[in-house]
Amino acid sequence: MVSFLYIIALGLVLGMRHATDPDHVIAVTTIVSRQRSLKGAALIGTFWGIGHTLTMLVVGGAIVLLGWVVPPRMGLWMEFAVALMLVLLGALNLTGILRWFTEKMTGIEHGLFAHGVAQREPNSESGEPGGHHPAHDAPAVHSANSLFHTHSHGGAPDAGVNEHRSQMGLYQTVRPFVVGIVHGLAGSAAIALLVLATIRDPRWAIAYLLVFGGGTILGMILITAAIAAPISYAHRLSRKTNSSFQFASGVISLAFGLFLAYQIVFVSGLFTGHPQWTPH
Repeated sequence: MVSFLYIIALGLVLGMRHATDPDHVIAVTTIVSRQRSLKGAALIGTFWGIGHTLTMLVVGGAIVLLGWVVPPRMGLWMEFAVALMLVLLGALNLTGILRWFTEKMTGIEHGLFAHGVAQREPNSESGEPGGHHPAHDAPAVHSANSLFHTHSHGGAPDAGVNEHRSQMGLYQTVRPFVVGIVHGLAGSAAIALLVLATIRDPRWAIAYLLVFGGGTILGMILITAAIAAPISYAHRLSRKTNSSFQFASGVISLAFGLFLAYQIVFVSGLFTGHPQWTPH
């Protein structure tokens, strides 16, 4: 019983520490740099952690239970995918494409939602939903838009205006989830092999992976919230300061991704006849 509790505690702590790996932090920073609320940032961390844990359980579970062997070249390719993703995120952030695409996708989702509410707005004359009387189309749309642009009775803008872009739509949910999957793919083999080196019982090994994944989710929630706090404060002070955060995150992501790619291709020999891969 003591040994089991020790494994659970160790897995939770190491999972939280795993979330602080530089490539993880840099990747989520490029996403969180445009987030305006701590809640939205925490949701980004949650979905990143879920994607990471899902891949880790699938690949790590196959290694633990089925005895899968990861060839060095495949291990390097999984890590190379992370490097390419960091380069892509950094480049999109610097060029403004990521911002444009995020606003485009968010606007489409909000527009569809608002349109659906407007269609269900009751007709003031018939009292039935779905009315399209010209005199009432504009109020219906205004009513739908007021879900996102509301004001308090005191005349001060409500938080809904400032948090319009921070609402978690489908795109903002899928993006960190996919990034987490890529990171989990790169680290799952190393984690599973390290677990097998110390835990021989497959049931305990799977339990460790589950707790490790939970710790990673918790750690990433805390990290994303911590990153979003100064960004949110900077946004209230100045848009220029906030843009500096976004530019810096793009530069760091691009530079670190290129550094990882160089290490994997030229130092570890991804495209050579004898690639060198050490799980870590």
